[in-house]
Amino acid sequence: MRKFISRILLDKGSVASYEVTMAIDIECTRLSSYIESCMFARKITMQQKRPILLGSQSPRRSYLMKEAGYEVRIETIDVDESFPASLDVEKVAEYISMKKASSYLDLLVGEEMGVVADTIVHLEGDILGKPKDKEHAASMLRRMSGTKHDVFTGVTLLDREKQVSFTGHSEVFFEHLTDAEIEYYIESCQPYDKAGSYGIQEWIGYTKIEKIIGSYSNIMGLPMHLIYKNIQKF
Repeated sequence: MRKFISRILLDKGSVASYEVTMAIDIECTRLSSYIESCMFARKITMQQKRPILLGSQSPRRSYLMKEAGYEVRIETIDVDESFPASLDVEKVAEYISMKKASSYLDLLVGEEMGVVADTIVHLEGDILGKPKDKEHAASMLRRMSGTKHDVFTGVTLLDREKQVSFTGHSEVFFEHLTDAEIEYYIESCQPYDKAGSYGIQEWIGYTKIEKIIGSYSNIMGLPMHLIYKNIQKF
């Protein structure tokens, strides 16, 4: 690459000075690094042994899968997300993901494997779903202000022969939220499609979450360390 560029400069009558040579070296190094990073990303994607159907309308789940190197086809259907009242909270998200798996089974094409998930937020004995409106969202955030809550994401991998289900668990510690901060966040980020009325990847996560214990991606909607491990074994 360096010889090629130097030859072009010389053919045009340029003087191959020390400064020019150094500039060539720097640009070639940058280009080589870029090519290597692209090839590395491609190798990660090529580790995917079969096509994947992601059963989710969440842009965050799609983003996480793609960032982890997976190429996915997305399908969305409405699924009943009810669950038995007697079910332990740690099992609720996984139970719902298994219900979703049954609905998505007929959508698999060829050798596809499916990935479906559900996320719940648990606070002081209550499961916080997606807010119905602005006041409902504000009410949830007031409850979480200055407290710790749990996030469970249940995932089911499926194909026409088998299913594997598992759950990611994270703990989230909120600092105190003022009414003005809650108002600002809701108006700015419109968190109406998020369990618990917030997204950790948004303003509230950057400024008002003191710490988390567990997987960050799990709070976004997919425990990617568990998904990678289980896809490799599936």
